[in-house]
Amino acid sequence: MTGRPLHLAVALDGAGWHPAAWREDGARPGDLLTARHWADLVTEAERGLLDFVTFEDALGLQSAAFHLPDDRTDQVRGSFDAVLLASYLAPLTTRIGLVPTTNVTHTEPFHLAIGTATLDHASLGRAGWRPQIASRASDAALFGRRTTPQLTDEDVTDPEKIAARLRELFDEAADVVEAVRRLWDSWEDDAEIRDAATGRFLDRDKVHHIDFEGRWFSVKGPSITPRGPQGQPPVVSLAHASVPYAFAAAASDVVTVTPHDREGAAAILGQVDAAVADAGRDRTERPLRVLADLLVVLDERPGAAARRLARLDERAGTALRSDAEIFTGTPAELAGLLLDWRAAGLDGFRLRPAALPHDLTAITRGLVPELQRRGVFRTAYDSTTLRGHLGLPRPVSRYARAG
Repeated sequence: MTGRPLHLAVALDGAGWHPAAWREDGARPGDLLTARHWADLVTEAERGLLDFVTFEDALGLQSAAFHLPDDRTDQVRGSFDAVLLASYLAPLTTRIGLVPTTNVTHTEPFHLAIGTATLDHASLGRAGWRPQIASRASDAALFGRRTTPQLTDEDVTDPEKIAARLRELFDEAADVVEAVRRLWDSWEDDAEIRDAATGRFLDRDKVHHIDFEGRWFSVKGPSITPRGPQGQPPVVSLAHASVPYAFAAAASDVVTVTPHDREGAAAILGQVDAAVADAGRDRTERPLRVLADLLVVLDERPGAAARRLARLDERAGTALRSDAEIFTGTPAELAGLLLDWRAAGLDGFRLRPAALPHDLTAITRGLVPELQRRGVFRTAYDSTTLRGHLGLPRPVSRYARAG
């Protein structure tokens, strides 16, 4: 591999990102809510030497609308808890990063911290975390403790309108990430002594209260889970507009964005750079990787992917729509597009397979070999941790620095 590394990840969700994917030949709809289905997908992604996989999660059932629940029965409904799923998959894999999505609007920071820290231990340093706000007001009714803004049909036509309406939830999410990071740091790396001869299991002076006080909650700490192999699992966020760009600049290690062409990628990178500058973040000390999302429909035969997408759209009764650019073509054509967009300054890509397992195997067995032939993607894993794959340094506990 020559030059700077190209980071490549996949976003896994149900039968794939097309709502009719579950009806495709080979989709195995009867296995969607089984451990075997997910184990097959993640081991295939690891076979392709990908940096990480993300797992979608939600509080309410999936919906055809971004902002409202629905009563449809012709699309996949139901999912597993993402953190528990990732923990199950951890011992079945050896190198690939595992990044579950969790809701931060209705979940306590303490539980988020220990769940992800436990995943980091279970995976021997391959955990990541994707915090996500609750964008649907209906989610709040599942808990009955608070209300959240209700997006309108007009709001969801414009990412900036969505972000403006949900700004307070993003501000709260930034506090959640800060509290979680402090909890991850609350045990110094050498806090555990485990000396049976002297009867000393723990150095109490190296386990710290975090005493976090924010607008929405306070957390005294410390965590109950010792510091994980990575110190802090990488935080991954998805951003479409100025408010989530600011959130990523303050809180994330990786941000995925949704350009629709190379010029759009350059413009978004400029917005991210401005947000980083506003946050006062030193990217030498705290790098921020920027990956672009693409929804992909792939086939080795020219024209076959377009025909398959047309068939899926016909079954769904409507054309596929996505916040991300939809690519239809061959793995070689996708490789060319990725390298063209990469020239704008992107660090890599998170690909959303339209139909599983077809488009995942097209990535691992078609796209990856093509990128390897072009000398831009690894031919073997050279790290054992997700931070290592991403080229991110392992942070020192803030409390060790202070003490």
